[in-house]
Amino acid sequence: MNVTEVRGEYGEEESPPLIHSENNSRPRRIALFVEPSPFSYVSGYKNRFQNFIRYLREMGDEVMVITTHEGVPQEFYGAKLIGSRSFLFPWYQKLPLSLALSPRIVLEVARFKPDIIHASSPGIMTSLQVFGALTIAKLLCVPIVMSYHTHVPVYIPRYTFSWLVEPMWLILKFLHRAADLTLVPSAAIGRDLQAARVTAANKIRLWNKGVDSESFHPRYRFHEMRLRLSNGEPDRPLVIHVGRLGVEKSLDFLKSVMDRLPEARIAFIGDGPYREELEKMFSGMPAVFTGMLQGEELSQAYASGDVFVMPSESETLGQVVLEAMSSGIPVVGARAGGIPDIIPADQEGKTGFLFAPGDVGDCLSKLEPLLQNKELRETIGKAAREEMQQYDWKAATKKIRNEDYNAAIWFWRKNRSQLLRPLQWLATRLFPSPEVNN
Repeated sequence: MNVTEVRGEYGEEESPPLIHSENNSRPRRIALFVEPSPFSYVSGYKNRFQNFIRYLREMGDEVMVITTHEGVPQEFYGAKLIGSRSFLFPWYQKLPLSLALSPRIVLEVARFKPDIIHASSPGIMTSLQVFGALTIAKLLCVPIVMSYHTHVPVYIPRYTFSWLVEPMWLILKFLHRAADLTLVPSAAIGRDLQAARVTAANKIRLWNKGVDSESFHPRYRFHEMRLRLSNGEPDRPLVIHVGRLGVEKSLDFLKSVMDRLPEARIAFIGDGPYREELEKMFSGMPAVFTGMLQGEELSQAYASGDVFVMPSESETLGQVVLEAMSSGIPVVGARAGGIPDIIPADQEGKTGFLFAPGDVGDCLSKLEPLLQNKELRETIGKAAREEMQQYDWKAATKKIRNEDYNAAIWFWRKNRSQLLRPLQWLATRLFPSPEVNN
């Protein structure tokens, strides 16, 4: 889906002018506010931000990263890393949050003199660090871009109270209307934000998907890993799921699916607050919980399964779906959130399959033929792998750097000039230009 479909149609006077790429390439100073940390908290957006930082640096930009203090490395591709003191979110343990508005942080960012600030906060309490970044941007008079990675209003009823949904929409509107541009990971989320009138449609842009096709590759299929994931029964059909184990991921749905597949095995790769409950739910069933895997072990886990199942209805993108497809594994995913952007209607049955959310029968109708037919699995897996090879993190970073950041700066300058118009009007009245006599 292209960007214009996400941000909608708008008049020529509202559109940033197209700028030739040679004018976009000058180095900038970019301050990134990222919460939770892309260095210590494992989730779908970790690879996105690590690759984003890497390629910004390779393109010559100076980058400062402000994130929660735990697990911040000494160095990351030459970016300057600032840890902000954090606290745990009470309803979702292991999720550190910070306000990022201490005098130390403000002074560090002021000394850095950023050309643009980019704030991302995909957690339940998305407003905290973004408020800090927004305040600093306004204090320093710097353009600000916000990226929206988790559909917060959908998660709130599952972790807190339903009556908080409407206030959260109001907070999101306040924050994103104050931003100069909003980036979204999928067209579906862009449409949702438009429908809720979170910000102007022409200020919503798509952050193109990307995947590390070398790290997630069919060559990592490994018999020893398959033994581990299948609990010593590698010849049985093996369903895998990778990701954070949270109640919002609809993982209890997989219990109903596996009840109907007595010959199959399932492996959950990942950790999270819902793990203990899931382990109890799958007690006595052929299920393996590996906990967090990283590096080559994670690559092996993807490539050693037969089918990847994604039941979540709230994925803004579904990075794990991209990684599974890049690993040559067929995906059966819920037709919801950002997943249909990865497996669009014209590719269903070619690069993967979608099922109606919550419909066990529909899911099984897509899953069983794959588990029973090795040739079909290989055909779909090969097509999925070929599809993923066109998505490149470097190209996605270049687009944001050379197009979206320029658009944000254009909007920022336009808004600033509009704010100055009353003063300009007053000045022309107080100090009129002298008339020229012919």
